[in-house]
Amino acid sequence: MIRRILVSLIAISALAACVSLGGLSLFTESVDNGSNAFSSGSVDISTSPASAFVTMLNMAPGDSVTDQVTVSNGGTLELRYAVTTVATNADALNLRDALTLTIRMLGTNCATFDGTQLYTGTLASGAIGDPAQGEDTGDRTLAASGSEDLCFRVDFPSTATGPEDADTTATFTFAAEQTANNP
Repeated sequence: MIRRILVSLIAISALAACVSLGGLSLFTESVDNGSNAFSSGSVDISTSPASAFVTMLNMAPGDSVTDQVTVSNGGTLELRYAVTTVATNADALNLRDALTLTIRMLGTNCATFDGTQLYTGTLASGAIGDPAQGEDTGDRTLAASGSEDLCFRVDFPSTATGPEDADTTATFTFAAEQTANNP
């Protein structure tokens, strides 16, 4: 009897093994979904003209010069920018401090000089916004492929008593950064 039970147990085990092997048989399939592409955007600020857009020689008290610069975003991301000024004082006569810089958005035209004022003060410390990372008061925003026109006026106030025979050269730096994910 034990032999029969043992043979029965072996037969049941063999049958269970066959059934469980048959239960592991599955239909499967997979599909690849390729060509998922990623690219980073760009910030590309430029000015036109690229240099020396506002210049005047032999200025006398009461003179002023106004000119236009176009600021463009050739990139694919919206950007914000700031403008800072560095003016030389190689002759130590401080013409840079005697000259007044006013920056306005383009209104009717630069000759009319009636756009919204963005800055007025000495040429030596001219600025719009702040080039520090993140959104700052006065920063300007340009959409991807966008542009805007600014009018710069430099005045030698009629009340100035000097300096005579002085020189200064100003460099305007337009510093840009992305606005996306950059509070």
